[in-house]
Amino acid sequence: MNLLKAAATVSGFTFLSRVTGLVRDTLLARTFGAGDSMDAFFVAFRIPNLLRRLFAEGAFSQAFVPLLGRIKSEQGDAAAQGVIDAIAVILLWVLVLVSIVGVVGAPVLVWLMASGWAQSKPATFETTVLLTRIMFPYIACMSLVAMASGVLNTWRHFVVPAFTPVLLNLCMIAAAWGLTPYFNPPIVALAVGVMVGGLAQLAIQIPALKRVGALPRLSTPFKTAWRHEGTRSVLKNMAPALLGVGVAQIALLINTQIASHLVSGSVSWLSFADRLMEFPTALLGVALGTVLMPSLTKAAASDDQSQFNALLDWGLRLTCLLALPAAAALVLLAQPLVAVLFHYGKFTAHDVAMTQAAVATYAVGLIGFSLIKILAPAFYAQQNIKTPVKIAIAVLVVGQIANVFTVPWLGHAGLALSISMGALLNAVLLYWGLRRKTGGEARFTAKAGWLKYTAQLLFALLGMAAWLWWSAAQLNWLALQATPWLRVSYLLGICALGAGIYFALLALCGVKLKAFARRV
Repeated sequence: MNLLKAAATVSGFTFLSRVTGLVRDTLLARTFGAGDSMDAFFVAFRIPNLLRRLFAEGAFSQAFVPLLGRIKSEQGDAAAQGVIDAIAVILLWVLVLVSIVGVVGAPVLVWLMASGWAQSKPATFETTVLLTRIMFPYIACMSLVAMASGVLNTWRHFVVPAFTPVLLNLCMIAAAWGLTPYFNPPIVALAVGVMVGGLAQLAIQIPALKRVGALPRLSTPFKTAWRHEGTRSVLKNMAPALLGVGVAQIALLINTQIASHLVSGSVSWLSFADRLMEFPTALLGVALGTVLMPSLTKAAASDDQSQFNALLDWGLRLTCLLALPAAAALVLLAQPLVAVLFHYGKFTAHDVAMTQAAVATYAVGLIGFSLIKILAPAFYAQQNIKTPVKIAIAVLVVGQIANVFTVPWLGHAGLALSISMGALLNAVLLYWGLRRKTGGEARFTAKAGWLKYTAQLLFALLGMAAWLWWSAAQLNWLALQATPWLRVSYLLGICALGAGIYFALLALCGVKLKAFARRV
């Protein structure tokens, strides 16, 4: 398998997902602005997403995917199918129970996320409860999707998992476009769109799993599934993973609480900024992490430290190559990006300025966010979940201490800055942890040439940044609101020329992109 080609495939479909996501958010900003209705939706949508990241894509995936890859590599497809069947049965019953509890306990969940609204904005609080009850079962759909994606990625089929999020965006676009007149309040239409999107994402996994011969057999008795060795192994590994991922979600919970006590629109500004951040992190870190995980697991299972080191070094170099210019572009083009994407309808110039501040402060941590997606799977591949957990706890403490200073100074942007600082610290500590020899694990050793490579990247980065800084200052981006296509054309031209300058300078410095083509 060509790793670069596989990563490019995942990035391509992820790019489509992020483009449709930006179209979705542009429509939402134009239709609803950044007021109380949008705040209510983002908090309500964040509740099932928080649990999804905590259990499905977080602790469960970290415990399930490496185990499945190891069993497939050592014992074959039949043994791996037994694990899939057992886990699917247990997961399905747990999700039914969790969904019922979530719908009934929605008021408590909303209070935990945004208690500031209970007294100051009771109408917004009630709307958020209603939206939460409609969307909470979304966690069931996405947990099963996460399991299916883990199976397909283990079989090295990356296309369907990468394409799946597009369906959610399309459903939400359709709901915002065509269903809002039929609901009161209109924001309820988005919640309906989310649930339809969740079902669509789950449905598309079934034929893909059939094609690779890994469709779960739900006829397995519950008692048999519970006693399966694979179930016990996943639950055992989930405990520390749950703590690690839970720390990150606790940080999100605290930050949402803080935002609910700030001025109206703070949650929306941060959410729109986060959408822009997800674009490069998904294209770079998530795509590379997804592609690397099966290969890292295989190398770790066969005790091939040389291959393990080479794969990780390759991922780190490629991440730095692409994440550094993306971060610079987000900082220098924050206002043009926000204006081009969201400055329409009810999304005002003030909203642009507030979202711009959040984008710029989030971008400070982009390299950290991206590197975490490469470094953390290196621990999971070795079935070492405890080290990332310890690091996550340390980062949580530092991040909340930082909030004490940054929020009074920068408001909602201070929350984004604290998150960015935490991501950078997390990446540094993960890298340091891999460099140390712990237990039975071998110490990661990077290949020679990093000093020269870093200097080459910085030289190209400075040239690109100079162009972006100068060109962005030549236009009044807010004044071009009446001519959106002209504004889009200017921005695309600036970005294209900036990318050209960056890669031309890299070539001038001797960096050969063909060197990143790698087969495993």
